[in-house]
Amino acid sequence: MATTTQMVMKLTFIGMIMSMVLGLIPLAYGTIPCGKIQVKLLPCLGYARGPGGPAPGQCCNGLRALNNEAKTTPDRQGACKCIKTTVLGVPGINLATVAAIPSKCGINLPYKISPNIDCNTVR
Repeated sequence: MATTTQMVMKLTFIGMIMSMVLGLIPLAYGTIPCGKIQVKLLPCLGYARGPGGPAPGQCCNGLRALNNEAKTTPDRQGACKCIKTTVLGVPGINLATVAAIPSKCGINLPYKISPNIDCNTVR
């Protein structure tokens, strides 16, 4: 029998996928489609709901791949907007845990993951 946390995570995942399919979540802010960004960061979802600790390898790998792919200012701004929208739309997210993911993964993002970030200022 699945725990409540597992059920919430499954329903959240299904909701994210349905939102992408139905077009409720914008699919592109820059040249990298938001749906692709969300798939790369999906392994971070369970971790982002917790108290922190070492970041899972799959989460770090997804964020690293995204950071390597976002080479231009529009790419970085688009990724920032997608991450911000996604983080704010997922219930139960620990914002402090999310903000710490890049440093825990040894990744230098050109912005801080925060609901207050102005993604238009990202270069």
